[in-house]
This record gives sequence, C-alpha cells and structure tokens, in this order.
Amino acid sequence: MQTRSKRSLTLRDVSEASGVSEMTVSRVLRNKGDVSAATREKVQEAARRLGYVPNKIAGALASQRVNLVAVIIPSLGNMVFPEVLSGISEELEGTELQPVVGVTDYQPEKEEKVLFEMLSWRPSGVIIAGLEHSDASRAMLKQAGIPVVEIMDTDGEAVDTSVGISHRRAGRLMAEEILKTGYKRIGFMGTKMPLDHRARKRFEGFTQTLAKGGVEIADQEFYSGGSALAKGREMTAAMLERTPDLDFLYYSNDMIGAGGLLYLHEKGADIPKKIGLAGFNGVELLDGLPLQLATMDACRREIGQTAARIIAARNAEGASDEGQVVELSPTLSFGDTLRKI
Repeated sequence: MQTRSKRSLTLRDVSEASGVSEMTVSRVLRNKGDVSAATREKVQEAARRLGYVPNKIAGALASQRVNLVAVIIPSLGNMVFPEVLSGISEELEGTELQPVVGVTDYQPEKEEKVLFEMLSWRPSGVIIAGLEHSDASRAMLKQAGIPVVEIMDTDGEAVDTSVGISHRRAGRLMAEEILKTGYKRIGFMGTKMPLDHRARKRFEGFTQTLAKGGVEIADQEFYSGGSALAKGREMTAAMLERTPDLDFLYYSNDMIGAGGLLYLHEKGADIPKKIGLAGFNGVELLDGLPLQLATMDACRREIGQTAARIIAARNAEGASDEGQVVELSPTLSFGDTLRKI
C-alpha cells in the first residue's frame, strides 16, 4: 500500500496550479475583491482539482483541529441513518470528539458543498456514507490529512478506510434462499438506482445469482419520492395486475416491502405458500405488522459504532490504518413471508 503525503495544501499550491498570485487566489476563495470571471474560474478549477479546502480556523489556531467529526449522510428521512448516527454518538460519548451532521439528499453536487464547508473547519475526522463520490469530493477527502471512514458499503475502493457490508453479497444471499425454497417467478421493486448505489449493488448480486440458478426477474419496477408505504402498495398492485403468476416479490427496502405486505394481507393472499416477500434493512418499526416481513439486517448501529471507534483511536494514538476494510455480516430473518425448507 502506498503512503501518501499528509502535508496540507496551501494557497501557494493553488497559486502554482492556476498560474496566479496567492493574493488573487485568496480573494477568489474568500469571494472578495475585484477578480475577472476567467481568473476566478481558473482558480476555482485548480482548487477543485487539487482538493484544496480553505482553513477557517484563524491565526494561531491554523495548525490545530477542532474536536468535531464531520458525519455526512444522504438522508435523515430514511430510517436507516438515524440508527447509524446513534451508534456514532454512543461511541464518541466519553471522548472529546463531537459529531456534526451534514445531509446530501443523494446529490453529488450537494455532497461536494457539504464536504467543502465541513472540511474548512478542520474537523478531526470524516465519516461519510458510500464509496461513490465526485472527483472533487474524492480529492478533498484524499487531501484532508485526517482519518476518513466511508460507511455502509465495502464493494469498492475506499479513499482511506471503509466499514459496512457487501451489498452484492447481501443480494446473493437473498437470491440463494429464494432459490432454495423453490420460488421461480420473481418480481423486484425498488428505488431508482443511478444515485442509490447500494441498492444497485444488491440488485446486481441478486439478479446474477438468480441467473446462475436458471431464473430471471419476471417483472420489475422502480420509484422515486413519495411515501414508501403507499408506493409499496401501489407498485405491488400494479405489478401483480401485469404479472399475476409471480410467486415472490423482493423489495429494495423494508418500507416499500411493508406496503406490499399490507396490500397482499388485505387481499387474503396465501403468504408465504403461494407468494413470498422479502425486504432489506431490518427496520424495527415493522414489528407491529400482521406478519413479520422477511428481511436482512444491515448492521446499521454496529457500522456507526465501528466507524466512530476508528476515528477516536486514530486521533488518540496518532496511528494510521489506512486501507482497512471492516466488512460486517448481515443476518437474514425469514419472518413469516419466506418459506423455510
């Protein structure tokens, strides 16, 4: 593993890369003074390419860091992430470190902005969801000179350290169980995936494993926005009207799976004998459903705890374990909606 320099980038680096003076670079990055549009664009492009983030800690404090850990997640509305945040908060309690949260709404451009602002305060570490980032975000993370832990996913190359599960493996495990129990006509429902990389990877692992077993997805539908429960009901009704001989429905998350389960239960469907269902995430809110939805626990709290523990240890000990991959193992719960052999 190569060791990269931990020297923080300076105005001089941006000055040399853009071919303008340090004073001009300072003016552009502070959005002060009279600078031409062409020069401003040249400086901003150089800063983005290098991953330079200005230091907002003034004067004598410029060489120090604040006791904050930047935690960057795609959503607070998604029930997955509050549990991750709880794990982070629990683990940092008793240390000098405090988490601060930024939300990206699954938008790479917003992630860049949130990351830029958070890094400018020189936090003691970054915990950020996912392994897929824009070039600018990756450059900022690489040049930050602090521990960076990418969470939720291990299917890909981390900037520094990753903690999570293999979503491709999770998809494979679910497909293997479905094949074992004899289901053949499979329908899939999930979020639109260009920006939901973890759902995409589960889908890839799922479909590839089905294909090896000689089974193809018989129907599929994707959605964005709106109430997940309502969408689950709506998509399930539409799919079964289109393809009435389906004998299993796999949902990319538990909430739309719960909507589908409620719809089928009201219709008197014979679950899981005639039609099986499964979701993903192991959301505890679903414990009150008339039937327990088959699902897979994504180790959310443990992911948060492990990531925070790594950040705290590296700040306390000064040790570097870059390149570390901590892969946790999700647990499949059959519930009442997946036949047991």
